Amino acid sequence: MEHSIYKYILRHSKKQQIILTLMSCASFPFLYYYLELPKIIIDQAIQAKDIIFPVEIMGFAIDQQEFLFVSVAAFLLLVIINQSFKYMINVYQGITGERMLRRLRFELYSRILRFPLPTFKKKSSGEIIPMITAEVEPLGGFIGEAFALPAFQGGYLIVIMGFLLVQNVYMALAAIALYPLQAYFIPKLQRKVNLLGKERVQRVRVLSDKIGETVAGVQDIHAHDASNYLRAGFTRQLGRIYYVRYRIYLLKFIIKFLNNFIQQLGPFFFYAIGGTMVIAGDLEIGTLVAAISAHKEMAAPWKELLAYYQRREDARIKYEQVVEQFEPAGIRSDDYQMDEPDPLPKLEGEVVASNLVLADDTGSAQLEGLNLRFNMNEKLAIVGPAGSGRDALSRVLSRLVDPDRGQLKAGSVDLLSAPESVVGRRIAYVGQTGYIFNATLGENLLFSLKHRPLHDLQNTDDMEDDKEFFEKEKIEIPLTGNSEFDFDKDWIDYEGAGVSNREELDARAIDVLEMVGLGDDVYQLGLRSTVDTAHDPYTADHILRARLRFFEKLEADPTLKDLVEAFDQNKYNTNATLGENLLFGTPVDGSFDMERLAENSYVQKVIEEADLTNTFVKMGYQVATLMVELFADLPPDHEFFQLYSFISSDELPDYQAILSRVDQDHLEQLREEDKLRFMSLPFKVIPSRHRLGVITEDIQAKIVEARHKFVENLPNSLKGHIEFFDPAAYNAAANIQDNILFGKVAYGYAQAVERIGTLLSEVVREMDLKRAILKVGLSFPVGSGGARLNENQRQKLCIARAIIKRPDMLIMNQATASFDHKTQFHILENVLAEFEERTVVWSLEKTDMAYLFDKVAVIAGGTVEDIGSYEHIHTNNEQFKALSA
Repeated sequence: MEHSIYKYILRHSKKQQIILTLMSCASFPFLYYYLELPKIIIDQAIQAKDIIFPVEIMGFAIDQQEFLFVSVAAFLLLVIINQSFKYMINVYQGITGERMLRRLRFELYSRILRFPLPTFKKKSSGEIIPMITAEVEPLGGFIGEAFALPAFQGGYLIVIMGFLLVQNVYMALAAIALYPLQAYFIPKLQRKVNLLGKERVQRVRVLSDKIGETVAGVQDIHAHDASNYLRAGFTRQLGRIYYVRYRIYLLKFIIKFLNNFIQQLGPFFFYAIGGTMVIAGDLEIGTLVAAISAHKEMAAPWKELLAYYQRREDARIKYEQVVEQFEPAGIRSDDYQMDEPDPLPKLEGEVVASNLVLADDTGSAQLEGLNLRFNMNEKLAIVGPAGSGRDALSRVLSRLVDPDRGQLKAGSVDLLSAPESVVGRRIAYVGQTGYIFNATLGENLLFSLKHRPLHDLQNTDDMEDDKEFFEKEKIEIPLTGNSEFDFDKDWIDYEGAGVSNREELDARAIDVLEMVGLGDDVYQLGLRSTVDTAHDPYTADHILRARLRFFEKLEADPTLKDLVEAFDQNKYNTNATLGENLLFGTPVDGSFDMERLAENSYVQKVIEEADLTNTFVKMGYQVATLMVELFADLPPDHEFFQLYSFISSDELPDYQAILSRVDQDHLEQLREEDKLRFMSLPFKVIPSRHRLGVITEDIQAKIVEARHKFVENLPNSLKGHIEFFDPAAYNAAANIQDNILFGKVAYGYAQAVERIGTLLSEVVREMDLKRAILKVGLSFPVGSGGARLNENQRQKLCIARAIIKRPDMLIMNQATASFDHKTQFHILENVLAEFEERTVVWSLEKTDMAYLFDKVAVIAGGTVEDIGSYEHIHTNNEQFKALSA
């Protein structure tokens, strides 16, 4: 990148800067006549000095009044022209600045993708993110005005000064007499502001890093009671930033004071000198008025130029600091990621690593002249003690880290000079902790197949609304130097995965998930996920048939018959909450929050029309009284709080306070908020589970009746916000398991949940639904960093992601170390079988599974101590024996 912001601007927006400068110059003649006209209007049109009426203009004779109107109209026209120039210049400046800001952010982001991995040990995301987002934001505004503003405002100032000189030399000198003082003092003060600004930016980056560390390490902070320590450190950082900003504000206000004070001295000289000259008859009053008006016009451009100087220095510092941070040693070239050989070479023959040398950022040697040879169809185990160089060798072989010296070849392919399109597709690497992106499980799995856009998407209905945006982007992308690859195309490399279409890919994805032991987990996630009936009506229909089969088997087995209470529109479900019984459906969004139904205005209306409002308040009072009596002397972690989960230990004192203010005979005296709290409790009661006796059969009948009214009178504004239960329809808002179950598992029966789960699995197997459910599970959102998956699931997903792209060489760097022995062995066996004709390099934490590999390499001190068959190494290598002990 260019180290000077001006060189960067000219390199990418020279044409736009020239246009802006020419537009600025074109406005100056109009500006001059705009300043001249007030003098003509006062001296000639009003006072009729040095002019005889009527006068002839463009062949028309006009009198004094008409001349006044013509002059005023010309003045108005010039106002419009000058403002139009300002508008066009400002808009074009804004567009130019935003395009350049977009280009700059894209270049910085692209550079992050080319940073050598050791860079991220020194730079945290807390430092990098603000640089691309907040710190470069002001540069967009400055880039647009970099040349145009000084040209326009400087020219504006020169025109006004020229006008004053034409009117009277003394007036002109009076107008600019104090400008040299500003030109001397302001830059000196601004330099101090710039240095403080640089310090502020650095301290804010440190603060961002601390915030990022806090978020990442919050679990350990809680575990070790270190929150007060971190608060104190954060306070220290805030204090340092405060005092830097305080000094910046002091200096800025001094600069502002000097500017305003000197500017206000101008009228003093005009009135004193100009007034004296008018009294003496040496100056016309119209000239004085025009000069005063011109001086007022002079204030704006001068102020803009001073502000521009401050912004320029600020932008220069920010740009130089950002560029410095984004030019780490060893950054890879743009061609490394953009080049794509055709055809893409396969890795064949022998892998040869010669004299590999690698040191970490402290200079400590990790590889010292390492030499290694193995064939591409062999399975190689790498073993060695901690710090032996196993990790470094794995990263070098996968080209994640470049060695300081040495050679690395796979057949005829020089891996050290091969582009990422080769090493990223022909080699797969899995470390101890892979990263999971904030997307669906399926998108994370197929991430390794997205190299270039290859196909048009078959279904583009969802993109119709963005059609205008896409058309604009076709114009803007070339102008901003952004990626011309279409993000909305199908990027999946089906050929790379060994399939020909999406259906085959889904089947392959499920096979790979089973291979790494993630199939059952994804199946369970699928059961708890919803089906988009618009995009997958077949699966929804299949699940409906499974529902029928489920109830057929349920009815046929007397031991299971009573374990599920099905939803019936005309019956109260005693194993569901009162809220679920009233709504008789699944909320689609937050319009019907099950936790806050008592606050919903439509629910309140339905309850009132059913004459149940007072009943709900009384039920709430009874529930609260029972809970306070039951929980009064229980610790917060008692199991009863879990059983009666509608009141937490934290809420108990609040209900005790309410009960102390009112008794059952005077519930009408309750405050509105207390009334709502009581009404909210019955909505959460499940009769067969809680057995509180508050929801009688009479109340149940009224709730069923209110249920029908709820559906019949539902306002149009709320339709579509709830999916009602229908035995003949798939409930798109409910998950697959609930759709098949279509009811509630009965409370009070031994192992009811397990037995119904077994029956459900049996139905899924008979209906051949498992793969369809697994496919739905692929759409499960995994959350930020895969937070909705556990650690083992995240690691298995990373392994599956490496396998599905079918690399020529798979490098596993202690990738299964966190699993139990049985899981490790299962995955290892499956991987070796999958890669029967391809290469697997596995850095093993323990040596007990090394016998499964063709060769074993023992690493010690950054070199290969020995390599050979398992029998050879096991018999002859003392280091291996020590590791096996």
